[in-house]
Amino acid sequence: MACTDPVGVFDSGLGGISVLRALRNWMPGEDFLYYGDSRHAPYGDRPLQEVQALSADAAAWLLARGVKAIVIACNTATSAAAAFLRETYPDLPIIGTEPALKPAVERHPGGRILVLATEMTLHEQKFRRLLEQFQDRAAVDPVPCPGLMEFVERGVFSGPQLKAYLKAHLQPHLAAPVDAVVLGCTHYPFLRGAIRQIVGPRPEILDGSGGIARQTQRRLQARDLSNPRPTGGSITLCNSLDDPALLRRMELLLRCPL
Repeated sequence: MACTDPVGVFDSGLGGISVLRALRNWMPGEDFLYYGDSRHAPYGDRPLQEVQALSADAAAWLLARGVKAIVIACNTATSAAAAFLRETYPDLPIIGTEPALKPAVERHPGGRILVLATEMTLHEQKFRRLLEQFQDRAAVDPVPCPGLMEFVERGVFSGPQLKAYLKAHLQPHLAAPVDAVVLGCTHYPFLRGAIRQIVGPRPEILDGSGGIARQTQRRLQARDLSNPRPTGGSITLCNSLDDPALLRRMELLLRCPL
């Protein structure tokens, strides 16, 4: 590994581009290679062993192209496969993703916090440990959102179908005041506007992309792997589906305002 090698980033599809944007903003001199596995999306509906195998395939794809570190820009893949990948590649910096529950609790102690995520993320031990860590400091309400990430995969960011979905899944949790909404899937930041329409103006909406970027920067610096140039890094977008329309959507997500 050399400091000029790219940082690899993978997700079950397009959602990890929200993390990629934060990585670029924090480390504009780094080169990034992004791999979205839209062929097998969504990961959140698949068995644990299958998610581990798909994550291992994504990591191997990135390593074959010479990355110096891997960011798992997917909460589901992190929960299912981060420990396995770290055991497989002990010398490789591997940075995972988790719902931004800690900053939500720190910003709203004693408040009520909704955590939107896939069913696998909410059921895995990683989230359960996180929940146990903070459950005495706030009222945390996990909200499983099966199929929500597929709106992003299809390029649907507004409209009656998405609004109906969000109403059905969120309104039962809005009878009491909510202080914060944690977006526990990297796809969800692209739906922030639609979610805001349902939860109203009061709750703060948080995601973990900034924390992931800062942790990646720290890990690279600790291994002397940071690219020395201050700006000018490149981004290469790839996907397991060779679909020109999908690649154009990835480019759009990289540039559109959140």
